[in-house]
Amino acid sequence: MLLTTTENIPGKNYEIIGIAKGNMVQTKNIGRDIGQGLKSMVGGELATYTDMMNESRAIATKRLAEDAEKMGADAVVMMRYTTSAITAGAAEVTAYGTAVKFV
Repeated sequence: MLLTTTENIPGKNYEIIGIAKGNMVQTKNIGRDIGQGLKSMVGGELATYTDMMNESRAIATKRLAEDAEKMGADAVVMMRYTTSAITAGAAEVTAYGTAVKFV
């Protein structure tokens, strides 16, 4: 499955199938919170949260590819990510794009 943030795939003609998406809702971990809370007092990157969000993006991307495959797509163009707070301590990552079939 080809995933690209571009609108066009050089050398490929395709038809649009529809919107493909995948999401992941991630909650904070109490153990992580204690360490990260202390880190926020002195400043710097909250590496554990960065790792958590990277993992969430990877899962959302995998689910996007699976959704596109179910639609019969060969690729997803114009792929994007969005994040939002769901509730205190939980965030959603959504990966979405246009599923296309090569012709």
